Parts: sequence; structure tokens; C-alpha cells
Amino acid sequence: MEITESDLELYEIARSAASLAYAPYSNFAVGAALRTTDGTVYRGVNVENASFGLTICAERSAAVSAVASGARGFEAIAVHGDASSVPPCGACRQVLAEFAPELRVIWRRDGAPVVSSLADLLPERFRL
Repeated sequence: MEITESDLELYEIARSAASLAYAPYSNFAVGAALRTTDGTVYRGVNVENASFGLTICAERSAAVSAVASGARGFEAIAVHGDASSVPPCGACRQVLAEFAPELRVIWRRDGAPVVSSLADLLPERFRL
């Protein structure tokens, strides 16, 4: 997939959101920006907890915010973390696939933003 200007704008929102993350244990702040089919953008950040299993990723944070606001149609998500490669983790991929299996995903690979489909990142999602 080819990255668009709209993808890069969404990525910049995710990059900006990362500064709001709560990451006192890993010191690895992640931001996400989820655009719904009506054009609304929901930001999310990772929120760590001393009980590590209770930590929530930025992507799921954005998805939960969107769903809590009544959104169900997801168009694209951008993820930013200060590392060379920061794709969504497997748990986030599965949660996002619940709403949009063909979602556009903007993330860093080798330090530069790229775009993939969620289906390419999660070819065998869990389904009932």
C-alpha cells in the first residue's frame, strides 16, 4: 500500500499523543490515532500499571475511546513509538480486527512511517 498525505497527518497526531502516555516502568511512550469512517479521530496512549498485565496499549486505548463514543466503523489507525519499528502488538491487532479487518495501519518500519492493511498484519484472526 502507498502512504498518503492523510496517513501522514494521522501519524503526526499519534506522534503528538505519545507525549501524553503514562509509561513510568518501561519509559516507552506510545501514541495512537484512530480515524473512524465519519472522519472523527480518537487518540490513545499506553497506560502502564505496576501489575504489568493490566497495562493497556495505545491502540486499544484509542479503540475503547471510539467505541465508548458510539463509533463502530474504523478506517485507519496510526501508531507511534520512539523506536525503529513499532507495529501494533498481536492483542491490539485482534481487537482492531473485531471492528475493521481491512483497517489501514500506519506505523514505523526502519524509522519511517509505512502503511499496511490489518489483514496483512493479522492474516489469521480469531473469529466465532
